Amino acid sequence: MNEKIVGFALAVLLATGTFAESQNTPRLGFLLPQSASSEPDRSRIRAFQQGLAEMGYVEGKNITIEYRSADGRLDRLPRLAAELVALKVDVIVTGGNEAIRAVKNKTSTIPVVMAFGGDPVGSGFVASLARPGGNITGLTSISQQLVGKRFELLAEIVPRLSKVAILWSRENPLRGSSLKEVEDAAKASGVDLQKFEMESPANLERAFTTMKQGGARAVVILPGAFGTTHRKQIVSSAAKNRLPAIYSDRRFVEIGGLMSYGAVRTNEFRRAAVYVDRILQGARPADIPVEQPTNFELIINLKTAKQIGLTIPPNVLARADKVIK
Repeated sequence: MNEKIVGFALAVLLATGTFAESQNTPRLGFLLPQSASSEPDRSRIRAFQQGLAEMGYVEGKNITIEYRSADGRLDRLPRLAAELVALKVDVIVTGGNEAIRAVKNKTSTIPVVMAFGGDPVGSGFVASLARPGGNITGLTSISQQLVGKRFELLAEIVPRLSKVAILWSRENPLRGSSLKEVEDAAKASGVDLQKFEMESPANLERAFTTMKQGGARAVVILPGAFGTTHRKQIVSSAAKNRLPAIYSDRRFVEIGGLMSYGAVRTNEFRRAAVYVDRILQGARPADIPVEQPTNFELIINLKTAKQIGLTIPPNVLARADKVIK
């Protein structure tokens, strides 16, 4: 009798798919350095979910995702990474060098997919872009390599640009290469540089005031988690001092920043799903080449330009992918 009951139960489970799902449903870890409650970050999650759907995965049906968010507190990343490792997820998806490193320090066996990351070779995450060689692969945003391009855009919109301030943070592991990119661009165009470190949120407004008093006519914000976390204060301080500023992330422009130029981050999160699928199908991260972005976006906030008394040249506006009015 018991055998008949068990046999009937198995038949029901197989018919409904519940048995297969309970045994074989992949489990992902998804780690965000910032807040999952903000719209820009929710859009990245949606892009990743869309990418999964294109690969045939539906969250809650044939795939499970464990979400963790540091809410801008980088010191939380190691603990959150450890939680995902302890859950023995099949793949961990994350973005940003601080989060990638936190995961790397917790596991060398669970596959890790970078939704975005700057200079993964120089940062020690992969051996090479063509053959990563370890448990990490994914996409690189090459953000620090675009710093020179951002400098050139500032020179196009600010007449007679003679001095530019650079705002950077020590926690950014790529600050050295990013600074060199700006220094090379400034030297080529004969522009003087002022360098300011973002030591804490408390010194941001003072830094912008000092820039202005020192003769800076524009500012480049180097990419990094610290700047992203405190973007509201940075944008406010730039506007207060009427300093044109350019950023790597459109999230700054959407809250009042002047201009951003960088890879389309939602595309990177959508593409990350392709990497997840390949790994779940049996491919090794060590053998999957790291992908570089091919789509970039220029976002301009015309309202902010008017507030600080700046006229954006028509040829620059014509190249913008989005203009906020």
